[in-house]
Amino acid sequence: MAVIARKPNVVVTRKLPDAVETRMMELFQARLNTGDQRFGAAELRRAVAEADVLVPTVTDTIDADVIAAAGAMLKLIANFGTGIDHIDLAAAEARGITVTNTPGVLTEDTADLALALMLATPRRITEGERLLRSGEWQGWAPTLLLGHRIAGQRLGILGMGRIGQAVARRARGFGLSIHYHNRKRVPEEIEQELEATYWEELDQMLAHMDIVSVNCPLTTETHHMLNAERLGTLQPHAVIINTARGEIIDENALYDLLKTHSIGGAGLDVFENAPQVNPRLLTLDNVVLTPHIGSATHAGRIAMGEKVIINIKSFWDNNPAPDRVIVGVTT
Repeated sequence: MAVIARKPNVVVTRKLPDAVETRMMELFQARLNTGDQRFGAAELRRAVAEADVLVPTVTDTIDADVIAAAGAMLKLIANFGTGIDHIDLAAAEARGITVTNTPGVLTEDTADLALALMLATPRRITEGERLLRSGEWQGWAPTLLLGHRIAGQRLGILGMGRIGQAVARRARGFGLSIHYHNRKRVPEEIEQELEATYWEELDQMLAHMDIVSVNCPLTTETHHMLNAERLGTLQPHAVIINTARGEIIDENALYDLLKTHSIGGAGLDVFENAPQVNPRLLTLDNVVLTPHIGSATHAGRIAMGEKVIINIKSFWDNNPAPDRVIVGVTT
């Protein structure tokens, strides 16, 4: 008689698209979070104590204390998302727990939103939308809500990985010239394709840009990389866009510059203490705020789920997980 292999016990911490959850139920012994209530620390500790596989998201803090509570069965943390700064990779590695993520599938969606913020912020689109909703619009006027043209402007990209390059390709179509700062210079053929200028010194690049797009991962080196001193080098008309991680920018320093109109504006999809948003930012008209929707498309979220499933299935079948995260390696 053939032996039927045991299905892995998979705990999913958030509500995922229906198609993804259905496939997980077919393949695994899956425990879903249909109510979509965010797990607290105690719930995460219970989950890792019982699961073979944990499927967390960016809203879950998988720190050393949570990993210390893991049972002997937990062998895989299959993250639903690309960023893994919320997971203590060193603690996981010390316990022999593999971590995977979902790279590549969010690139186009996040780049789309970055371009949307680049258009909305200097053209004051959300200010205009609020004016219409208020009922106070008196009709067209020659000086109403004057913004800034983006064609011909200089775009500085902080982080020229997959998303940074996708942003650059879109931006070229809007007539922006491409500049970038990166941990490592990209290959010459990519620079030529994008007509991109490399700046070894970040401070020098910032001082010369009209728009800055933050597209680097959050690490100990990039935390508050854009601090008060660096933000102070921006030109008075400059706009900063962040679709990466909120902690890369010192929000209080950014607020001070926006409040005094020392810079032109900001478009933010991520926040330093999410889901709490700095209340002072909410008082400003020269900042466009979106609730971390960079990857929020049907196609993108389903593709994320498919990658999670492939990683779990491969790992459980004793094959290499395609998207294993290696400690110390930035994807």
